[in-house]
Amino acid sequence: MSMLNKFTRARFAFPVLMAAAILMPAFAGAQLKQPLLNENDLKRVSDHVYVIEGFPNVAIVVGSRATLVVDTGLGERNGATVMRAEQKVAKGSILYLTTTHFHSEHTSGESAFPPGTIIIRNRAQQDEMDKGVAAHIEAFKKMSDQNLGLLQNVKFRPPDVVYDREAKLDLGGVTARLFWIGPAHTKGDELIFVDEDGVLIPGDIVQKSIFPIMPNPDANLKGWLSILDQVEALHPKFIVPDHGPSIVDATQIAVVRAYLIALQARALDLKKQGVSVDDAGKTITAELKAKYPDWPNPNNVAGEVQRVYEQNP
Repeated sequence: MSMLNKFTRARFAFPVLMAAAILMPAFAGAQLKQPLLNENDLKRVSDHVYVIEGFPNVAIVVGSRATLVVDTGLGERNGATVMRAEQKVAKGSILYLTTTHFHSEHTSGESAFPPGTIIIRNRAQQDEMDKGVAAHIEAFKKMSDQNLGLLQNVKFRPPDVVYDREAKLDLGGVTARLFWIGPAHTKGDELIFVDEDGVLIPGDIVQKSIFPIMPNPDANLKGWLSILDQVEALHPKFIVPDHGPSIVDATQIAVVRAYLIALQARALDLKKQGVSVDDAGKTITAELKAKYPDWPNPNNVAGEVQRVYEQNP
């Protein structure tokens, strides 16, 4: 991806934005906390990788010549928080922005990034952005008054770089590999691997104590399992998920795989018995709520079951 080295745009100075604090309601859709991001929640993952823990967890990869930010937070106000955190750790003058998938909390803070930011995405994700991000934002606005305020006047611009399968970013002393393997949570899920540090940034694909979200027929359970096999082969030292705990180890890949395989087997068994998809969803939801009582979003189980039924005719 040598074309990336041709970008030499310096970042514009970014003013510190002051805003009044607002109350944090629960995120009704996924039943996950939705706090405003706070730059003071910045944690160091490894020599070159940091994470802001929140909704979502935002990763920052720092090299001597450039910085890569992964995801933006929900709306411009959160994007500004990400920029303040990035300025605390950045060393070089070049700033890249990429997003793990097109959903609002990962993309809609883009306008807070300075005009010289180099935006890079895979082609499948950009296609989803073009077709679906506006509707996703409108749905998020309806979830809470806070969302409505955060998502006013969201603006996007075309990415500077669109890749098909993989892009490598030389940040100076550290390399970030961005890659698209196929659909899982969304069609355009992007994963990032920081070679020198052994850090995997997997989007929603590897998370801890959260029921996987398969919100519509674009989600793909078989693709999810395939991605897990491929990222496990990278032997990551640390994993920085999008939601939930912001730093986990590689054993979490096997945990997610075991969950998905068990869910798939249970759903297929009910399907063979002639149980309707709706009844199967209710049955398996009740079973998994009992098994994982502390996981915050059991309403996602029905969608997982529906994907199994759809993709196993």
